[in-house]
Amino acid sequence: MRLYLASSFIFPRSLQMRLFALCFVATHLPLLAFIAWAAATGRLDFTGAAVVTGATLVGMLVAVGGIYALLAPIHLAVRALNDAEHGQIPPVPAITGTDLAARLLAGVNRAAEVTAERMRALSREASIDPLTGVFNRRGLQVHLDTLAERQTVGALALVDLDHFKMINDQLGHHTGDRVLHDFARTVMAVVRRTDMVARWGGEEFLIYFPGATEAVAQTVLMRIAERLRTTPLARLGDRPLTFSAGTTAVSRATFDEAMRRADSALYEAKRRGRARILSNAELG
Repeated sequence: MRLYLASSFIFPRSLQMRLFALCFVATHLPLLAFIAWAAATGRLDFTGAAVVTGATLVGMLVAVGGIYALLAPIHLAVRALNDAEHGQIPPVPAITGTDLAARLLAGVNRAAEVTAERMRALSREASIDPLTGVFNRRGLQVHLDTLAERQTVGALALVDLDHFKMINDQLGHHTGDRVLHDFARTVMAVVRRTDMVARWGGEEFLIYFPGATEAVAQTVLMRIAERLRTTPLARLGDRPLTFSAGTTAVSRATFDEAMRRADSALYEAKRRGRARILSNAELG
C-alpha cells in the first residue's frame, strides 16, 4: 500500500501506466548501469549495447503485456462493483485457485449474493404490510402491473372491520393488531390461490379476484363472514367482530374508477347498519 500511495503522483489516473513506469525503470536500471560502467572502462560495445537495449525493451513490453492480462480479474471486479450503483452487483466468472485474483472474484460473487438477497428483502419489505403479511398498496399495484391485460379483469372488494376503533379503545392496541393479523390470515385461508389481498389502510382491506364475477367474490366474502361468526376474532360485548364490504367489477383500465365504486358500496353498507356485503350495482 505504501508503494501504491508513494507512486500515485505518477500517472494518478492509471494504475497500468504506473506499472509500465515501474517496469521501465526496473528493467533499464541494470542496463544503464552496465552501459555507464562499460563506457567508463572503455569496454563499451555499441552493437552489443544496442542489441541488449532492444532485447530489454522487448522483454519489458512482454512483461507489461502479461501484467495487463493478469489484471483482467481486477477489471472484472471493478466493473461489477461500479454496477452496484444501479442497486445490484452482477456476478463475475469464478476462477479456480487461491491466489489474490481468485479470492477477489470470489469475494465479489459473495457480495453479489448478499446484495441480491438484501435487494429481495427490501423489495419484500416495501411491498408487504409487516403486521398482516399481505400486500400493502404499493405491493398490490406493483403486482397488478406485472399481469397481462387479460389477467386484470375480475371483481374487487373493499372490506372494512366494523367498530374497529372500539376494539382498540376497549381491548387495547395489542389486541387490535392481533385482530388485524388474524383477519388477514382468515381471508388468505378462504380466498382462491389466484386472489390478491392487500391491507389498504388501517382496518381496511382490498381483495382482488382476477377472472371472477361479483357473484363469486360475494360468495367468498360470505364464507369469510361465516368463519368470523363461528370463530370470532374478538367480541365487543356479546357481539363477534364483523365486517362490511363493497364489491364491483374491475379491469386494469377501470381500476381507479372501480375503487371509487367499491368505496361507495362499502360506505352504503356501513350506512345501512354494517355487517353486510353490498354490490355497487345495488346502489342504483
